[in-house]
Amino acid sequence: MPFTSLGLHPDLLKGIREMGFVRPTPIQAQAIPPAMAGRDLLACAMTGSGKTAAFLLPILHRLIARPRRVTRVLIITPTRELAAQILEDFNALAVHTPLSGAAVYGGVGMGPQEHAFRSGVDVIVATPGRLLDHMRAPYAKLQGLEFLVLDEADRMLDMGFLPDIRRVLRHIPARRQTLFFSATMPPPIATLASEMLKQPETINVQRQTVPPVGITQAAYPVPQDLKASLLLELLKRGILNQALVFTRTKHRANRLADHLVKNGIDAARIHGNRSQNQRTEALAGFKRGRFPVLVATDIAARGIDVEALSHVVNFDVPAVPDDYIHRVGRTGRADMTGEAFTFVSQQEDGDLRAIERAIGRTLPRVTLPDFNYQARASIPLEVPHRDRIAAIRAQKAGERARARKNAERRGAPGARPAVPPSHTARPRGGSFRPRGRRH
Repeated sequence: MPFTSLGLHPDLLKGIREMGFVRPTPIQAQAIPPAMAGRDLLACAMTGSGKTAAFLLPILHRLIARPRRVTRVLIITPTRELAAQILEDFNALAVHTPLSGAAVYGGVGMGPQEHAFRSGVDVIVATPGRLLDHMRAPYAKLQGLEFLVLDEADRMLDMGFLPDIRRVLRHIPARRQTLFFSATMPPPIATLASEMLKQPETINVQRQTVPPVGITQAAYPVPQDLKASLLLELLKRGILNQALVFTRTKHRANRLADHLVKNGIDAARIHGNRSQNQRTEALAGFKRGRFPVLVATDIAARGIDVEALSHVVNFDVPAVPDDYIHRVGRTGRADMTGEAFTFVSQQEDGDLRAIERAIGRTLPRVTLPDFNYQARASIPLEVPHRDRIAAIRAQKAGERARARKNAERRGAPGARPAVPPSHTARPRGGSFRPRGRRH
């Protein structure tokens, strides 16, 4: 069934063609008709199934003929990256329409976001926390809202956003069309859906329990302290071209990225401690090919869509099989091919076997020829917490000492003046008078 059979507005069909899409995915084919008819939706669909277009297209179709300068659509999503990705897809689909949109999330200034509310952009894509920040002000009351989309609801539950979602619901009109998307349906999410939806159309696209068939998967057994060296060697030999590398912690992501850069590999990093500008620049540079390597925590497992990404590397074995599927699903998208490599230490073998049971296959074990698996570690990726704290304190103490010395050299206010031996200290509350002859 082609997109032309869905009855979408010609301007939307033109944008779809320019994006290279011909036929809808299963979630799109099932969700678009009832959503265009005004029905609430309760849809179970995994990341990468095409669900963004499944909720954008029917809403945009119904908005095209409506008056402007009123925000009628609110899309709530768990992460900044996913909000930015949805806005990017909106701009591509709506390029031939007069519709406007904006993303609202933390880590950046609120001024442009406030302008979006005040000017009445048609679509706002928001993360819960920053949205509530704006909703404390009169300009963000959204009285004209007609469509609400909750995307990645189970991920929001995992991140503790459920109370925020309930607070948002108290600020928006109860009379609206609601589209609810979640990869899983645990009891708290099912309860929230029952509160939000009215006689919904239920869509359950079979949950993806294995990575797409176009992804070649392999496991590299390697000692934990040689993982960085193995990754560097794969990059230098050209076995990895453009690679999204997942680590277990933000600290490991930082140290791994620094190690790659010191060894001549342009690498960026993305995790929760990076500012929004840093995260945006890293992702944009990776998509453009400026950085062949992006080191990330699982914050990047959802919402990142890199065209023709060749490789995903699980530097650390994920503890949950679903996380493995999300990670490796960043490659091999849209019926393309890709490769997913997992570095597994002896301590992680149990986690890998759990993943293999979940996906119903055993990953082939691969060794890299001429790589010294007995070598000493090049860098320790795990530094004990007490040592990290001690290093931070030492660094700050050094910075304060240098600042005092610089201030003394410049004679800056606040620096302690050097008192000549022939002078006495200024008495507290009195005036200073040097010793010597009287005037």
